[in-house]
Amino acid sequence: MFPKIINTLPQWAVPCFIIFIISYGYIKKVKIYEVFIEGAAEGFATAVKVIPYLIAVLVSVGIFRASGAMDFLITFITPFANFLGIPSEALPMALIRPLSGAGAQGIMTEIFKTYGPDSFIGKVAATMNGATDTTLYIIALYFGSIGVKNTRHALLSGLIADIVGLIVAAHAVRILLGG
Repeated sequence: MFPKIINTLPQWAVPCFIIFIISYGYIKKVKIYEVFIEGAAEGFATAVKVIPYLIAVLVSVGIFRASGAMDFLITFITPFANFLGIPSEALPMALIRPLSGAGAQGIMTEIFKTYGPDSFIGKVAATMNGATDTTLYIIALYFGSIGVKNTRHALLSGLIADIVGLIVAAHAVRILLGG
């Protein structure tokens, strides 16, 4: 009975949340449709404003991979990554992840096809994908779209968090899932 409830609950989460928002707005006498349209217009304006930054990030990822810089960087950091317990086969995904979530998904899919999703490397790649974020993408896109020029400590903090996520992901898979 409990597994059935656990499997059914996510299916109802979004519809219940939407009903809750509409009901709450109705109780508070908010003009729901007008507010929704206003929010949608702001969302569209933001999307248009973000397009140049999105294109810049996507072109940068393409150049990084096509130029051979990624392969050079992987060769350079493989000994250090191995020392930290990160398999070198997962390094391409680890390097692309801060730049592009979609690029990291593509590389992770290649890893799954080559080594299998249940292999140690597949599990590490999947865990790394969940334990890290698209730091450079976030900074370029979101900070750029609102005009922030000085990111202060956001870049360094985000990259440190990504590195820690990569190391912990490899060790967590080794400890919890065997490898």
